[in-house]
Amino acid sequence: MNSPGETPNQPGPFATSDVENLLDSVAKMEQEKAPSPAAPPEMDGVQPCDFRNPSLLSPRKNRKLRLHEEEFARNLASRLSSHLRLEFAVELTGLRTITCQKFAESWANPTHLTLFKLEPLRGICALEISPQLGAIMVDRLMGGPGHAAEVVQEMSEIEMALLEQTVQLLIEEWRAQWLRIKELKPAILGCETSGQFVHLASSETVMLVLSLSVIVGDHTGRIQIGFPFAALEPLIDQLTQSAMDIASAPKSAPAASAPNKWNPIFDEVSVPVSAEWEGLEMTAREVLALKIGDVVPLNPQRAHLVNVRLAELAKFQGRPGAVAGHWAVELTHAIKH
Repeated sequence: MNSPGETPNQPGPFATSDVENLLDSVAKMEQEKAPSPAAPPEMDGVQPCDFRNPSLLSPRKNRKLRLHEEEFARNLASRLSSHLRLEFAVELTGLRTITCQKFAESWANPTHLTLFKLEPLRGICALEISPQLGAIMVDRLMGGPGHAAEVVQEMSEIEMALLEQTVQLLIEEWRAQWLRIKELKPAILGCETSGQFVHLASSETVMLVLSLSVIVGDHTGRIQIGFPFAALEPLIDQLTQSAMDIASAPKSAPAASAPNKWNPIFDEVSVPVSAEWEGLEMTAREVLALKIGDVVPLNPQRAHLVNVRLAELAKFQGRPGAVAGHWAVELTHAIKH
């Protein structure tokens, strides 16, 4: 308390350090009141891109192709059950694009590997059947109950030839799924029990790999089919084309049908050929009364009309004659059915 006559205490001048301390305190108080900046959101499911394992199927193509191959799996289950007279269940478990090297690394050793082509597509395809599943199929084809031993031995040539029948059925069923898109002609190139020395394509070639889980009894096996993606891509594009795209496409003139080509596989097939006359009828009693030396009258108008049959089907008509001392029939026209 100041005494009378004294002036009150006046604040002295502030030092520079005091002012700086005061400003720092105010700044800290403002920072504590201000909300902290939000942390950047984490990206769930982000994975590094693997350029050596490319995915070349768009979501739409993947969906359409998966539905198409699931139908193939259902049809294959019916075909296998009918062919081997054993209940089979087939489920599509994978549809992916991977490099040829990754595809080869997924093969079992030993395994049953079939190499084939799909004319006119370019490239070599591969079909792998797991060893125990192949042994079950072979055992069934040989009349067994369809069981496989825990330790599967390497197949003999006879067993591989038997299993090739099922492989051909499997490839044919897959080909049938694409008939409305394109006619493909499969040709088997060979079979291997190890993929160590098999060369499909360069290691970086992209393959479309179809994985199937096959359940028979208590056993679950695997079938893998690999196709060169570049060869199959035009067919996938046609498969995924929508009905609206097809309707809006300009209508072109119908292409002339290509002439039928002869399949050389039928070169050695024997077909019975027979010739016969029509128009002569006799009762059973008259037939029983026939003996050597009797003359059977023929209708003169029908005598020159000979039906030529291929197996049981009448295909041509002709007139009788002789060539080099042998009876012959000259074909005059085809019979339309």
